[in-house]
Amino acid sequence: MKKNFKKLAAIGLSIALAMSLAGCGSNDTAQTSETSQSSAETNSEKAADSQEVAAADESQKEVTIKITWWGGQTRHDYTQQLLDLYTELHPNVTFEAMPSGWDGYFDKLATQAASGAMPDIIQMDYLYISTYAKNNSIADLQEFINDGTIDVSGMDENILNTGKIDGKMTGLPLATSLLAVGYNPAVLAEAGLEAPENDWTWNDFVAMNQTIKDKTGKMGVALGPVDDTNLFNYWVRQNGAKLFSDDNKSLGYTDDSICASYIQMWKDMMDGGLAPNPDEYAAIQTLGQEAGPVVTGDSAWIVEWNNYTNKVAAVNDTLKLATPPMADESSEKGLWLKPGMFFSVAETSAVKKEAAEFINWFVNSKEANDIIKAERGTPVSSEIRDYMMSSGTMSQQQQDMFAYVDLATALCSETPNPDPIGMSEVNEAFKNAAYRAFYGQITAEDAAAQFRQEADEILQRNN
Repeated sequence: MKKNFKKLAAIGLSIALAMSLAGCGSNDTAQTSETSQSSAETNSEKAADSQEVAAADESQKEVTIKITWWGGQTRHDYTQQLLDLYTELHPNVTFEAMPSGWDGYFDKLATQAASGAMPDIIQMDYLYISTYAKNNSIADLQEFINDGTIDVSGMDENILNTGKIDGKMTGLPLATSLLAVGYNPAVLAEAGLEAPENDWTWNDFVAMNQTIKDKTGKMGVALGPVDDTNLFNYWVRQNGAKLFSDDNKSLGYTDDSICASYIQMWKDMMDGGLAPNPDEYAAIQTLGQEAGPVVTGDSAWIVEWNNYTNKVAAVNDTLKLATPPMADESSEKGLWLKPGMFFSVAETSAVKKEAAEFINWFVNSKEANDIIKAERGTPVSSEIRDYMMSSGTMSQQQQDMFAYVDLATALCSETPNPDPIGMSEVNEAFKNAAYRAFYGQITAEDAAAQFRQEADEILQRNN
């Protein structure tokens, strides 16, 4: 019996020990599972933290943005102020500024593009954006519009699309502008003249310049009428034609007398001392716009853009705006609302995202536009326009510029397409042909024929 009892006890003890061991094993398994889950969660959290740190590091990485623009000293000064403010708000971003005057700006840019050394952000003009877009020198900004980096919700679609070339958003408009005559009221008063009305003609313009010369001894108008084709384009449109054909392979008008009459009018004024000849104009250019004859009261007017009086207000805040003269025998509307300028980003830029962020701030932030003060033209953002109009801080020149847009819009027709590839060559051909006539080397008719031949060759070759 004792043997059986001992045997049963041993079996019971073995079972109890096995159950105890099994219990211990079960707890260890649970603890191991919990430990594994905890470890996985920790690793996941660490991964998320690492991603956040990486994103933070990415947003805080040191970035240098090269930026170039043209303009006068006032624009240079406040643009540098903007760059400094942006760096203050974004300490990881610094700028390498490359300011310039208009003269030679695109010559230098062409050299930089050819060598692959364009700045990251380029102030771009409507005259040249097609050329740089179609040779793939400037980037498509649409991705930054799509992801919300650049907010275009307050922009007129027609103006926004002026930066779209072949389906790519190659430039973001900064402002809108119109051709305008900037004039010095004191010079007109000295000559006994009233300010021009909106229906004044080119004949009126010439006659008033003659009066200014006779009464004051001063030159009436101080500009280079063939520096580019903007004013000539206005002249062509007044004659019911277009500067370029629809396919951009030739000039758009067929009657060379349109060009010849334009060149002859300016030659006659130069010969009579009413406008600067090429040598005199070259001397005027060295002064810079803010020290130009209209600002200093040595001339009555200049044909510019509607931000002209605002640009030079720091040195003369008495200047006014008028619409350009009308064609004498035409009711065609020659004016057009155009993008004042663009910001484009170089295709070669390694900081496209950061450049896009700055452009968005430049266009849409109130703090930036408090500094810009519409010097580059009427702001393209409706929200910023409303903000400025209601701010009570706009100068008389700024108010005049905004009012001019409303006034001149009635004289506008459809905005032309961006100028074709080879525009810089076309401008140079126009200037060279006209200068030969101004110097008396050929007739205005011959100059018009020379321009057509050269322009058509350039356009055919490039488009």
